[in-house]
Amino acid sequence: MEFPERFSNLPEYAFPRLRLLLDQYPAGKQVLNMSVGDPKHHFPKWVKEVLEKNIHEFRQYPPNDGSPELLKAISRWIKRRYGVLVDNTTEIMALNGTREGLFAALQALCPENKFGDRSIVLMPNPFYQVYAVASLAANVSPIYLTAMKSNKFLPDFSSVPEELLTKTAVIYICSPSNPQGSVASESYWQNLLILAEKFNFRVFADECYSEIYREEPPVGILEVANKIGTNPENVVSFHSLSKRSNMAGLRSGFVASGKNNISAIKKLRAYAGAPLPLPLQRVAEKLWDDEDHVEISRNLYKEKFILADTIFSNVESYSSPEAGFFLWLEVENDEKAAKKLWIEAGIKVLPGSYLSRDTKSGNPGKKYIRVALVEPIEEVAHGLKMIRKIIYN
Repeated sequence: MEFPERFSNLPEYAFPRLRLLLDQYPAGKQVLNMSVGDPKHHFPKWVKEVLEKNIHEFRQYPPNDGSPELLKAISRWIKRRYGVLVDNTTEIMALNGTREGLFAALQALCPENKFGDRSIVLMPNPFYQVYAVASLAANVSPIYLTAMKSNKFLPDFSSVPEELLTKTAVIYICSPSNPQGSVASESYWQNLLILAEKFNFRVFADECYSEIYREEPPVGILEVANKIGTNPENVVSFHSLSKRSNMAGLRSGFVASGKNNISAIKKLRAYAGAPLPLPLQRVAEKLWDDEDHVEISRNLYKEKFILADTIFSNVESYSSPEAGFFLWLEVENDEKAAKKLWIEAGIKVLPGSYLSRDTKSGNPGKKYIRVALVEPIEEVAHGLKMIRKIIYN
């Protein structure tokens, strides 16, 4: 039986690949999983009450684009967070998790060809793997721009040759970035949006880590676009409750953009989407309206950032993240480091090359491991101390 050629060169997804690497060896000690960004902080106790109150709504098909109440709550949050008025009826759509949106929006909005050539989609390298798969599914060409320490772990789109920018239909950018925790500044967003208007491409801003930061809230693409008067159709912003509210299992997020973009995404969603069940939409509505639980969780992550900075204070290569909940730790070889930590300490981390693509100058993740700071602080402390001892002594 034949399979689609466009997916034939996909590597194994990161976590099955990690199992293949580690499962042949016994864990050295009790297992501590620091490989997955699976939030462990508590979500509000009232979530259960909201779910029970609305559980009867499982009987009915949910609104495909999000309930009016949920869309209004999202619009209120955008106004509070970014100072931008977004029309809840025409400029927002609820998502069954941002991964769905990041994939489906490209299918709905990215033309196969631009000026007679196959369209290009630019993305950071390392990156969230759905960006590449969405590009292949849309029959366009993904191009990977290395995000290195020298460019503060954010791709330098201004250095891309004009002949490529002319063919570019979409740029994916994650801020705060996964895995490095770098934050795009206002000037970074401005320069990118100027390029978007000059070369007529859309910016897909994956901002699912926007509420996990140390001091100042990261500036967002919506507020910068509003400030400089960017055409809303050039901007597509994605947000999620998974990290913000510690509810990865809720599978709830949203996409915000111009009316034409949202209309096109909604049209495709009507045929192929999986809307969030109504009782879960009721929970999501309340979560977007509440900031107390977000602040509690953010303060816990701040403690973990301080802990990491202390433990790795004399490691010359250490880069303290600005936001998110990962450490991107430099090592000699990512797979060797991951195996060593597993065999000697039972600590599971993710090799950086599993989040990256090979380039002519090598794989930019090959000399890094990603470490998730999601477990209780006592376990995080133990894990980080063991990493410091085993890898950097």
